[in-house]
Amino acid sequence: MSGLPSSRSILDHFSALRDHREQWRVLYPLREVLLLVLCATLSGMEDFVEIRLWGQHRLDFLRRFLPFAHGIPAHDTLNDVINGLDPELFKTCFATWVEALRDEAPDIIAIDGKTSRRSHARSKGRAPLHMVSAWASRQRLVLGQEAVDAKSNEITAIPLLLEGTVMISVCGLAVEH
Repeated sequence: MSGLPSSRSILDHFSALRDHREQWRVLYPLREVLLLVLCATLSGMEDFVEIRLWGQHRLDFLRRFLPFAHGIPAHDTLNDVINGLDPELFKTCFATWVEALRDEAPDIIAIDGKTSRRSHARSKGRAPLHMVSAWASRQRLVLGQEAVDAKSNEITAIPLLLEGTVMISVCGLAVEH
């Protein structure tokens, strides 16, 4: 890496993603949905309802980058569009973007497991979601995540996480767990 910041915009890193929707029915272009979801998520929003509200309050900011001619999509639309994307390709695009942000100095990667709040549905027999994450402490970024069946299975997810998080193995980052 040259040490200079990348001249690519955040959306350029996600340009490989394809919109699964019928184009003649699209009111909210994929680039607008991605910009909204990425910015809101980076601002701490955790679900599509929060993302929509964040976008409504910051529409002028978002319009500095893209038109948002039809405003902010409904939370159901955001959910449908994001869930229609190829998750592995999204993960690759995200990793490429994060790599472009990284400077050359090594970082400490923390590996930790968490249970997502309110992710269970007892009435439907669905247990809470358990995730193991790789966290770049200096950049304050999640580099990768792997879901596990139960909190006790975190140790089995770590090799999968390290295997899938290209930045850890390729960029010479120190791993602490």
